[in-house]
Amino acid sequence: MRRADRLFQIIQLLRRHSRPVTADAIAEELETSKRTIYRDIATLMAQRVPIRGEAGIGYVLDSGFDLPPLMLTTDEVEAAVLGAQWVKAQGDRVLARAAEDLLAKLAATVPENLRALILEPVVATPPRWTDAQPEPIDMTQLRLWCRRGLKLDLAYGDGEGRRSRRTIWPFLIGYRDAVRMVFAWCELRQDYRSFRIDRIEGAEFLEERYPDRPGALKSRWIKMQEVKYREMG
Repeated sequence: MRRADRLFQIIQLLRRHSRPVTADAIAEELETSKRTIYRDIATLMAQRVPIRGEAGIGYVLDSGFDLPPLMLTTDEVEAAVLGAQWVKAQGDRVLARAAEDLLAKLAATVPENLRALILEPVVATPPRWTDAQPEPIDMTQLRLWCRRGLKLDLAYGDGEGRRSRRTIWPFLIGYRDAVRMVFAWCELRQDYRSFRIDRIEGAEFLEERYPDRPGALKSRWIKMQEVKYREMG
């Protein structure tokens, strides 16, 4: 790996982590020596890249630092293309259009040597073979409610046809090949629940914040899932 590429990868690696990353961990991922990483970190700091930390403790990249947006590698472009293809096929209507716009913007702005990766990709996901079903809920507003931490009143029918009305605290939308799910805290059950979007029979977007942060709800839910998987294993 060229040194310039390695410096770029160090910045990308630190950008992915909010906690200090040790030189050992960086060296292992980039398949180089710890001494090389120390020299590279010193070089980046000398170039005024806002890296904080020290040997033996780890390094973090201050928030707000960014590189020119189109310094992309071949793998990063193909990852973006593959993700956008999947969203075009499986996402809701608004996200599918956004994925098309993203590919068009990438094709118009990446360097010439990367353009073929977008216009003639060698990676692909299956297209949507059937017409998209009507969405029983405004997905754009649902994503906004998840971000803002607002409550949602649902009329819902489960897989056995039982209907219920419940108020939920949505924090995450899951996109699967066959179904979409909203994950939330349910006031009726006083527990986490998941709801299939195609089984929602009605929804009222309430202008009432729930008493927690969406990120905190999600973090606790993820920890619960991890415990369940460990117990099953």
